[in-house]
Amino acid sequence: MADPRIEHLLRDLAPQVLGALVRRYGRFDVAEDAVQESLLAAALQWPSAGIPTDPRPWLIRVASRRMIDQLRSDQARRRREETAALQTTAQDVLAPPADVGPSAGEDDSLTVLFMCCHPALSTMSQIALTLRAVGGLTTAEIAAALLTPESTVGQRISRAKTQIKRSGTPFAMPEDHERTTRLGTVLHVLYLIFNEGYTSTSGPNLQRVELSSEAIRLTRVVHRVLPDDGEVSGLLALMLLTDARRAARTGGNGRLIPMAEQDRSRWDRELVDEGVSIVTTAMSQTAVGPYQLQAAIAALHDEAPTAEDTDWKQILGLYVLLESMTDNPATTLNRAVATAMVRGPEAGLRVLDTLADDARLARSHRPDAVRAHLLERLGDTVGAAVHYRSAARKTTSIPEQEYLRARAARLAETPDPDMC
Repeated sequence: MADPRIEHLLRDLAPQVLGALVRRYGRFDVAEDAVQESLLAAALQWPSAGIPTDPRPWLIRVASRRMIDQLRSDQARRRREETAALQTTAQDVLAPPADVGPSAGEDDSLTVLFMCCHPALSTMSQIALTLRAVGGLTTAEIAAALLTPESTVGQRISRAKTQIKRSGTPFAMPEDHERTTRLGTVLHVLYLIFNEGYTSTSGPNLQRVELSSEAIRLTRVVHRVLPDDGEVSGLLALMLLTDARRAARTGGNGRLIPMAEQDRSRWDRELVDEGVSIVTTAMSQTAVGPYQLQAAIAALHDEAPTAEDTDWKQILGLYVLLESMTDNPATTLNRAVATAMVRGPEAGLRVLDTLADDARLARSHRPDAVRAHLLERLGDTVGAAVHYRSAARKTTSIPEQEYLRARAARLAETPDPDMC
């Protein structure tokens, strides 16, 4: 998709087209493949032929033809499908389904997201299927974004669609008693996609903008459908307030620049203002949840004119409240930093020590990185260098490795053997 306007349009329409097909024909697995083929056809034809006056029915017609062809092929091969279900006239195939009006299409975006985040699927399968079915990305694009072999991504998507088919889950919004839990899964998947894009866990680049941007776009879709949900608003605000710093996070050579050293004039003030507005409204009108608290913390960072002006006391209070709501060691790590900024590095290290036996952090580089930072503030440069190097060995992100090793090399009297 070379034309950005066409690319954005197709990604916006993808879940609506998928929803229309599944409502009419069923078979989420076959419908999703057909939608991918219609998106490819549009990407090839529209740049030269022009975007249709009403692109959504165009995509539905093309996808319907592809889907019916596939169903007929499956029937011929297996000889056990009901032929009556496939006796659709040419006129019926070419006509848009009866329930594809604007409101149905908008609702379908969220319904498709719920399907892709089915609880029977693994987290990685949920992410891959969401990026494909709702994001409109091809398997190759997802593989490139996630730094995963295309064959692996293809297998995950295929297995995910098979599991959804076997589950017999109807294409509809979950019942009220289940909706809150399922929505929580949807938001968690979008949060993971954003985080992987904002700070890549591996590879040569610190950020993968296509992933973080896609997560923001999809969260905006959910926010349009559920504008009064406080946690949806909180997640969108968190993404915007975090993404606002993106341009200042790396130097010209891709070097990682920590927040305290960033040129804040490069922060996107429009995103900051939008994020602050969204989270302020949400916190004043709805019950406060974890995403809102994280967004409020991000807002305090973004609104500080300089790193020295950061309101660490308020940030610490928010982390304490957040920790009472969630059992997440990452929150405790962040509270350790905030505690050090308010009460001194020794107090921060005592908080960090409470995580020493937490198996969830056994392979993470962040405890070593935080300990190194606090030891450096305490004046223990030798100990800090040891932990910076340990953190560098644990992370698979090359920019983070380079940053951590550079910090160690500046502090230690002996050269870092990994740098030789």
